[in-house]
Amino acid sequence: MAMMGLVVFLTACGTEPVTSESTGIWEGVVIYNFARAIIWVSDFFGGNYGIGIIIVTLIIRAMLIPFTHFQQKNMQEMSEINPQLQELKDKYSAKDPGTQEKLKEEQQRLYSEAGVNPYMGCLPLLVQMPVFIALYQAVNRTDILSTGDFLWVNLGQPDPYFILPILAGLFTLGNSVMMSMGKPQAGNKLITYMMPLLIVFITVRLSSALALYFAVSNGFSVIQTLLFQNPFKKIKELKSKEEKEREAEIQRRRAMKKAQKYRRNVKK
Repeated sequence: MAMMGLVVFLTACGTEPVTSESTGIWEGVVIYNFARAIIWVSDFFGGNYGIGIIIVTLIIRAMLIPFTHFQQKNMQEMSEINPQLQELKDKYSAKDPGTQEKLKEEQQRLYSEAGVNPYMGCLPLLVQMPVFIALYQAVNRTDILSTGDFLWVNLGQPDPYFILPILAGLFTLGNSVMMSMGKPQAGNKLITYMMPLLIVFITVRLSSALALYFAVSNGFSVIQTLLFQNPFKKIKELKSKEEKEREAEIQRRRAMKKAQKYRRNVKK
C-alpha cells in the first residue's frame, strides 16, 4: 500500500517541460537536477544521453549496495525461519480473533529472536521507486533528452524491437532465480516470475530510457548477487552439509546395530 501510494503521489504531476524556471520540490529540484546530472555526465561521452543514463544508473545502484545487501541478507534469514513460521500457522490455524492474535505474537517473537524484519524486503524498492519515476519524467519532460538517440532507440519513445524490455525482464528473472537458489525452501514462485513479466509490460509501453534504466539496474543486481550472495557457493555448501548429515546418520545406524548385537551376545 505504501508503494502504491508513493507511485500515485509521484506520478500525479504535470507533463509540461521541466526547466530552470520550474518550481516545487519534485519538479524544480528532483526532476530538474536529475536531468542536469544525466546531461552533465553525457557531455563527457560526446553528448550520448544513453551512456549518461547508464553511468547515472550505475552510480545510483552503487550507492544502494548497503540497502540491497541488507535486503538480501534479510531475505535469506527469512527463508531459514520459514519452517518455524509454517509450524506456527499450523498450530494456530483457527480463525477466531484470540488465536490470530496469539499467532501474531508468536510470529513477532520469532522475528525478534531471529533478528529479521519481514517488511525490510521492500526498502530498496521504496528507495528506487522515486529514482525511476524521476528518470522517466526527466527524459520525457526535458526536450534535449526526449529527442536523444541511443543505439537503435529514441530515448523518449518505446523500444520498437522490444530488445531493452526483454533484457530488463531477463535480468530481473535471472536475479530472482539466483536469489532462490541454495535456500532450504524456495521463495514465492509467483513473485519470481510475475516481477519480470511486470517489468517487461511496463517498459514496453513507456520510454526506452526507462527500459534502459531497468536493464542496467537489474544487470547490476545479477552481478551484485553473484559477488555478495553467490548462489552456486551456497548450493555447494548445502550439498556438503547434507552429505555430512547423511554420513553421520549412517555412522549412527551402524553404531546402533553394533550396540544391539553386543547386548544380544551378553544375554547369551
